[in-house]
Amino acid sequence: MPALNDTPSSKAFPVPEIIPIFPLPNVVLFPDTYLPLHIFEPRYRDMVADASREGACIGMALFKQGWESRYDGNPRIFSLGCVGRLTHIERLQDGRSNLILHGLHRYTIEEEFFDARYRKAKITLGPSEPFQTITEGCVRATLTALAMRYLQSQKADKLCQLVNEDAMTDRVLVNGLSSCLDLTPLEKQFLLEAESLHQQTRRLIDLLKFKLDGETQLSGWG
Repeated sequence: MPALNDTPSSKAFPVPEIIPIFPLPNVVLFPDTYLPLHIFEPRYRDMVADASREGACIGMALFKQGWESRYDGNPRIFSLGCVGRLTHIERLQDGRSNLILHGLHRYTIEEEFFDARYRKAKITLGPSEPFQTITEGCVRATLTALAMRYLQSQKADKLCQLVNEDAMTDRVLVNGLSSCLDLTPLEKQFLLEAESLHQQTRRLIDLLKFKLDGETQLSGWG
């Protein structure tokens, strides 16, 4: 099976051209983040077994609205997702498994296949260059300040320490916050679909401002 090799992530770990797709209603994977998953459905047990033998990659995707009535089939999904590498698999005696995915890179679905028990797709990896750095230093400073205010209000002390790490790259900071903040799945999909790291950062700033304004209003009503 050919591999896609046009990004730093894929050069470090080749991504197959056709990958299993694991759609969920409430999970969005970002590059540079780690996602723990518990696999129990028979079709996704097959997916993990096949992926562990054939490239060790799984594409996470978010269901579109109305998925509930067709969950056992193939509900519509967003065509842009993130491919993750299987870094750990713990197989349980009853056939279930716990695994950890390491987010590698955004992808776009070109064609879907339904000939297996689970969905597969031919993908194209997005360009890596726009997602390396934030183009304006002041934007990172604004993001960091807002994230600190919000995390302090949530008493998330450990995350505050991570945000303050100067050695953390722009990409890891923005994707880490996009993943761990208590945003809705659609808000996270909105961040994932940004055209550059700079745009993702601006979107994240707007979402944090909205959350902080909401907290201020709620405290005023008290």
